[in-house]
Amino acid sequence: MTRRVDPVTLQVLVSRLSGIVQEMQQNVFRTGYSTIVRESHDASCMLMDSGGEVIGEHAVLPLHVGCMPAVVRAIVASFGADIHPGDAFITNHPYISGVPHAMDMAVITPVFHGDRLIAYAGSIAHKSDLGGVIPGTGYAQARELFQEGVQYPPIRLMSGGVMERDIEAILRANSRTPDLIMGDIRGQIGVARLGERRLAETVEKYGVDTVLDVFADVHRVSEERLRAALRTWPDGAFEAESFVDTDGINLDRRVRYHVRVEKHGDRIHFDFSDCDDQVAGPINIQPALARSCLYYAIVGFVDPTLPNNAGVARVVETTFREGSVLAAHYPAPHNTYMASTIALTEAALQAMSQFVPARQHAGNGGVGANSITGKRTDGSTFVQYELIGSAYGGRAGGDGASAIDVLLSNGRTAPIEILESEYPTRVERFELIRDSAGAGKSRGGIAPRRVYRMLAPEAQWTLRGGRHEVPAFGVHGGNKGRVGVAIRRTPAGEETRLPSRFSGVRLEAGDIAVLEKAGGGGFGDPRERPFEHVLDDVLDGYVSREAAIADYGVDAPRLDAALAETTRHGESPSARRSSPRLRFPDARGSAARRRARVCTRGRIPRPCGSACGRSRTRSIRWSARWRSRTTSISSSTTVW
Repeated sequence: MTRRVDPVTLQVLVSRLSGIVQEMQQNVFRTGYSTIVRESHDASCMLMDSGGEVIGEHAVLPLHVGCMPAVVRAIVASFGADIHPGDAFITNHPYISGVPHAMDMAVITPVFHGDRLIAYAGSIAHKSDLGGVIPGTGYAQARELFQEGVQYPPIRLMSGGVMERDIEAILRANSRTPDLIMGDIRGQIGVARLGERRLAETVEKYGVDTVLDVFADVHRVSEERLRAALRTWPDGAFEAESFVDTDGINLDRRVRYHVRVEKHGDRIHFDFSDCDDQVAGPINIQPALARSCLYYAIVGFVDPTLPNNAGVARVVETTFREGSVLAAHYPAPHNTYMASTIALTEAALQAMSQFVPARQHAGNGGVGANSITGKRTDGSTFVQYELIGSAYGGRAGGDGASAIDVLLSNGRTAPIEILESEYPTRVERFELIRDSAGAGKSRGGIAPRRVYRMLAPEAQWTLRGGRHEVPAFGVHGGNKGRVGVAIRRTPAGEETRLPSRFSGVRLEAGDIAVLEKAGGGGFGDPRERPFEHVLDDVLDGYVSREAAIADYGVDAPRLDAALAETTRHGESPSARRSSPRLRFPDARGSAARRRARVCTRGRIPRPCGSACGRSRTRSIRWSARWRSRTTSISSSTTVW
């Protein structure tokens, strides 16, 4: 039986556990061999108790939080008491181990105090290639799990601190990029060992009994805080639904995700029984991953400071129908799982917002993974794999963020300099798309455009995206966001428009690959948006003059006069107000406004770090208009 730890010690140790995970997280990025880990940060680290429940997390991808306990349970089910100090286990099996898809490899190590197993340290990280039909493994037209690379059930990769060379040989033999995957796996083992050492230091300082009591208390505190918040909501039941363009196989069929949320007292239940059946294409997922989405959604909706651990899991009650797209039967494919996770999360958020209308927001532009793979001139294989962000929808408190990974994705955009130095491609353009955001009193975020030129003799293009047919929805009179586009263009100018999910599209030297993401939906009547904000958007290049007039109802003569005045003075009228009330085009706040620049390749102003991939020394110059604003922003006491 555990005892309560005093509040001061509890908070100190909770912060220490979080700090350990943050240190693990930074080290997995710094030791990453592949750009998907090193640059895009597609990896999450955690500490779990002896039962596999999360006790310390600082997850970059929140969906991994709910998967890691399932991974530990699968390892324990396979090995039982045959787990010893110095061991390291790996698995990537969605059905046996609960990982999101086969490209995500979990690495787990046990933590012992003497002969007593007290915890686990581990991580989940994307792998550049684990075999399968196409380079990069993410086959967008997969019809069964076996087309998605080699599936590894829980396997002991290290025994007593010694690498199992036969297992390493199998991993290497089944990857087109063996050095990359083994480099990343060794990095994951290293950060797990780091977590072991830091946890051992904590036990030595505070005592094992106190630390184990804290493990129990962190769950209790999270549960109590969440239940207290739910008691402030009105009781009732609400429904919502979301759609995905296609499963990648049946291109004319949308996939429906429906949820009914019932809340009574301090209990909340999510029922997904009315979702569509499992599909032929690879957007199916398992309940462990679906629950991860709900943990993320309710934590973000209720209190972002709430630790996401087993206490949250105790509160979130769920129902999934076997054989549905959220509880697919083996061996249904899974590799494009993010489409489903975003759709069910968005549906859950919309249903919960009916309990708390002030927190409602418009739809987002979706997620996507883009890869260009092939052979270099020296014969070596390359896999250029990127996470491609879109935009958030508008909300009551402001405009949606632009050119950013949304919801559970939360990764980073790979820098252009890194891509061009490591792969035979050139990024011709990286910019925000004018008029891509849904108009609204709070407009949606603006979508990015990325244009690649192929330099290798031959390559394959694979996209696992979305929102090419189903736009981001607007709310309270806001407009829908613009949908996404993917185009292959030959040197002769011939263009082929592609769906949101495809694999193996042939690219030759000189070919252009154009990827345009979808914009966020608008919140509120566009005609209620203040004139100064619309003017700022036109000056920034976010909204065209024509859209300002047609969508926002701006008086054309007034707009033209304001634009002419700005041109004469070289600055925005809002920058000359004696008491400026600055409204930033992105949700990044004053820092983004101060750093805004113009990329000479894109010609459209944008916040640096949001959609600009060029370094200061290459293609970025200060915009005179933004320089004039810097003085006003620096001297203003108004904060976004």
